[in-house]
Amino acid sequence: MNKFKVVLFDLGGTLVRTVEVQEIYRRILEVYGVQASSEEIAKAHKENEKEFDVKDMIRWKESFWVKWNARVLEKLGINENKEFLARKIDELWWNYAEVEIYSDVSKTLTQLKDKGVKMGIVTNAFEKDYQQILQKLAWTNYFDVAVGINACNKAKPDKAIFLYAVNKLCVCPEEAIFVGDSVKHDYEGAKKAGLKPLIIDREGKVLADVETIRSLDELLYYFKDG
Repeated sequence: MNKFKVVLFDLGGTLVRTVEVQEIYRRILEVYGVQASSEEIAKAHKENEKEFDVKDMIRWKESFWVKWNARVLEKLGINENKEFLARKIDELWWNYAEVEIYSDVSKTLTQLKDKGVKMGIVTNAFEKDYQQILQKLAWTNYFDVAVGINACNKAKPDKAIFLYAVNKLCVCPEEAIFVGDSVKHDYEGAKKAGLKPLIIDREGKVLADVETIRSLDELLYYFKDG
């Protein structure tokens, strides 16, 4: 009998990818006649990462990304219609992100589902954002649970968000695998919560001393029959 009953996944960078963040900004700003180079946007975004963290997401909730966008615009020297543009970037983000799933995802998820494995999403995203992604991919009712920051007012790597998900599925933490692409938020958080953590490292870039898989189909090893 298999020890594991559940697989939980991070979303962005694990199951789905988008065009680069700076390109999404550039495209939306261009719609409103505002020009900014991808290089400048990438630099501003990087600087924001030093000033904001997940605690700010919890505190500001859905207004977080509007504040983030406004700060990016300030760094770009764009102050005219700044608040309007910050809201529009948030509102239109997923229309310009070109969300797509990685090539190893569909077949693996189908095989896990065929084996009766429960599956879920645990993401540091707000419900309005991850629901748009799931809707675009026709995954709205695909997963047994989807948990974001809104669900329990916590964010990865806080163990509470992982435990919230496993409790929703009525399993013990040690019966769940968590797959993500961030050592800090996904691997360490899941480990602290008592889940088995795995890092998906498709390009072989992770140097940390953690357990990795190169392709999602390696998950099937944990659910072999017999």
